[in-house]
Amino acid sequence: MRVLELWRYPVKSLQGERLAEAAIDALGIAGDRRWALFDRDTGLGLTARRVPELLFGSARLRDDGGVEVVLPDGTVTTDETVLSDWLGRRVELRAATELGDVAPTYEAPTDDLESDPAEWMQWEGAPGPFHDSPRIRLSLVSTGTLGSWDRRRFRANVVLDGEGEDELLGREADLGDVRLRFGLPIARCVMTTRPQPGGIGRDTSVLKTIHRERGGLLAVRAAVLTPGVVRTGDVLAPA
Repeated sequence: MRVLELWRYPVKSLQGERLAEAAIDALGIAGDRRWALFDRDTGLGLTARRVPELLFGSARLRDDGGVEVVLPDGTVTTDETVLSDWLGRRVELRAATELGDVAPTYEAPTDDLESDPAEWMQWEGAPGPFHDSPRIRLSLVSTGTLGSWDRRRFRANVVLDGEGEDELLGREADLGDVRLRFGLPIARCVMTTRPQPGGIGRDTSVLKTIHRERGGLLAVRAAVLTPGVVRTGDVLAPA
């Protein structure tokens, strides 16, 4: 398998940046999930599980290492008043470094397979970068696994051309300069069904199929053992 695409998502649940190469360390791709939007009234972190509108904004890193948000109308901002007007709630943009070792709390539907969930629960994410789990630092999926599904629904950091990532559980592999150890597949949620820019429509059959055919799991997680740089075209070579 070779690297077909590399993706960084600077702000959780917003659209990200496609990269030609990426520096990767123990926390994942540099700049990935390093910011998130929080509801000022509830203190909860916002994701597209609860606020689907987030998927129609995007985020990108600035040259100085900061971040900026691009709204659906093209406005580029980090102004929290502007972001609050966009989402219809009082929000603040927070960096993962502001929380330290404190894990943020988010909301998710009690049943991801419901078309219009009425019941919601709170769950704890990862401390540090705003990944859903502290065991997810880098996510990978292959075109063989995705089939005809649009890869953007799954927001993986690395899209591989080929197939076979499911067979790497517990193994180590080299990807560019980086040594990885592969863990369990990733449980998928209602976000895979959400509409997104670029003609991706709402499709509840995606998640139903993943549950029926794959036990609710798609894409794999990996821990970074040796940091380095990964580029498109690099080969994934099991150790």
